[in-house]
Amino acid sequence: MRKIILTLICAVLSAGAFAQTARQEILQEKTRSGSNYYAYPGPSDQKLMPAPKGYTPYYISHYGRHGSRYLIGNNDYETPFRCLTQADSAGILTPYGKDVLRRVTLIRSEAEGRHGELTRLGGEQHKGIAKRMMQRFPEVFKGKTNIDAKSTTVIRCILSMENFLHQMLVMNPELDITHDASKHDMYYMNYGDEYLGALKKQQFIYDSLENFYKRIDTYDRVMDTLFTDTAWVNRHMNAQDLNYKLFHLASNVQSTELRHTLSLYDLFTDEELYQNWRHDNAWWYMWCGNSPLSGSVQPYSQRNLLRKIIEEADSCLAFDHPGATLRFGHDTMVLPLVCLMNLNGYGKIVNRLEDLDKEEWCNYRIFPMACNLQWIFYRKKGSKDILFKILLNENEATLPLKTDIPGFYHWQDFKDYYLKLIADYEAKH
Repeated sequence: MRKIILTLICAVLSAGAFAQTARQEILQEKTRSGSNYYAYPGPSDQKLMPAPKGYTPYYISHYGRHGSRYLIGNNDYETPFRCLTQADSAGILTPYGKDVLRRVTLIRSEAEGRHGELTRLGGEQHKGIAKRMMQRFPEVFKGKTNIDAKSTTVIRCILSMENFLHQMLVMNPELDITHDASKHDMYYMNYGDEYLGALKKQQFIYDSLENFYKRIDTYDRVMDTLFTDTAWVNRHMNAQDLNYKLFHLASNVQSTELRHTLSLYDLFTDEELYQNWRHDNAWWYMWCGNSPLSGSVQPYSQRNLLRKIIEEADSCLAFDHPGATLRFGHDTMVLPLVCLMNLNGYGKIVNRLEDLDKEEWCNYRIFPMACNLQWIFYRKKGSKDILFKILLNENEATLPLKTDIPGFYHWQDFKDYYLKLIADYEAKH
């Protein structure tokens, strides 16, 4: 009875947390508006549900995104710097615009030669995740247990893996670790599906997104604060693009050491931050979610990864002390994988982009920098029934599976459900 009451309390608290709208959450913490640039917030204070009597954790399967990074494209830094510098030369920057140029120059300088690379904070995020994983589930990591780690071939992912493994060795030097980053594993670690890719690049999809953007975009005030002659601006630059480049610069500062001394959030009102987030959120839903615009099938891009997770878990679970399988990749894997599993209801179909917030499809809850999924497996002596719980960003999450043990699922049920899901899709495509 006590366990049932605790489950109900946790469910009520969880529902209360998600009852807030994105607008409210962004107002409370502006950094959330950054979508996939949101720096990893760490787990909530809510304690994990205790295992059923007699069950202990003995294996963990994991897929995590690299930690905080610099912006990837050169134009992400050069476009706003060039536009503001050009306007300054033309004598049309306001005093405030000149100060924004000063800050943009500092941001650009810090990132020079480091585009897409892991920041110092990104490494610390993975050390923290590793530390909490070992503290929460010490039974998995005792003694000379095996840790198998793989990364995509991108340096920020490799360095994220190395920071994670370094922390593990600090806590247990006896760990037997193998780690690799090879094209050999990219078919599931970072798979690009040509059919699904072509499906979401059709012109009508871009037209639909542009029509949505026109209904929500608001950047005239930003331009007015930067420039004394907006007619000149409209003749010489793309104001919409400049707005979003500045917004992404503002969002990414939280991932760098400049976050201690500099911000660009004063450039935007709370409403503008919210609408910029809606712009990005809609794009990500179309690109990775079950959007009808892109066929309601984009999450299947991660079917190879899900199948590999199942296969490797089955192989490891046959051992007495299998340890952990760790994988380090990208947000473009985590987000569709979460949607494919319909984790926390994120596989839902939302017909109108305007309704994404109302339907609680909020990307920053899924894939901040260093986002991760953890399958925690439990066994009981004398029983062949394997239980597991699944964590999204170190918080307990729910699956669309029936369970007789609140907070836990039967591994066989998971395999039956998702292997059939994958098989049904592949039979049609």
